[in-house]
Amino acid sequence: MQIRKLEVEGAYEFTPRQFRDHRGLFVSPFQLDAFQQALGRPHFPVAQTNHSLSRRGTIRGIHFTVTPPGTAKYVYCARGRALDIVVDLRVGSPTFRQWDAVEMDQVHFRASYFPVGVGHAFVALEDDTVMSYLLTGPYVAENELAVDVFDKDLGVRLPSGLDTVQSDRDAAALSFASARAQGLLPDYAESLAVEEALWQPSGIGATR
Repeated sequence: MQIRKLEVEGAYEFTPRQFRDHRGLFVSPFQLDAFQQALGRPHFPVAQTNHSLSRRGTIRGIHFTVTPPGTAKYVYCARGRALDIVVDLRVGSPTFRQWDAVEMDQVHFRASYFPVGVGHAFVALEDDTVMSYLLTGPYVAENELAVDVFDKDLGVRLPSGLDTVQSDRDAAALSFASARAQGLLPDYAESLAVEEALWQPSGIGATR
């Protein structure tokens, strides 16, 4: 497994080794040893798994979770091709407002880890793109917020030549400035504390 630190502090890209033969291919997108090597953590506490199917041009995000409770994610493209994006929304972070992206496809089989408090989005680059998530916390609708992926203050560079599709919620998402002014963005120190609690023996879903 190859590991690359992303431009957002605490976020990583993982590229697994592939095994091909006359039957097809085998690959392991999540490997605990590699996760431990990158983050120095004993485990990844999975509380929920998610699966999404998207048509070409679909943009989901930028989504983030109120912190606390906060959620960390391990994201993988199980079919198709996507540009997976992380944005540092943690006020006080050394990489605050920076973003990075990982191209996920069925050639390299990359995956990404996103720490508590950051924003996440992806753009489906092919029809029937399937994204799979491991989450450290359950989905609670009132804790899930969004900022505008097209906000010029963030400067996220999206692929050109796509007829983009968004949910009504994402199309009406707050600007970065509005979310910050309303005190909705996660605090960096608090995000780190929430994430640290995840690695304790009772850490699944821990918020204190």
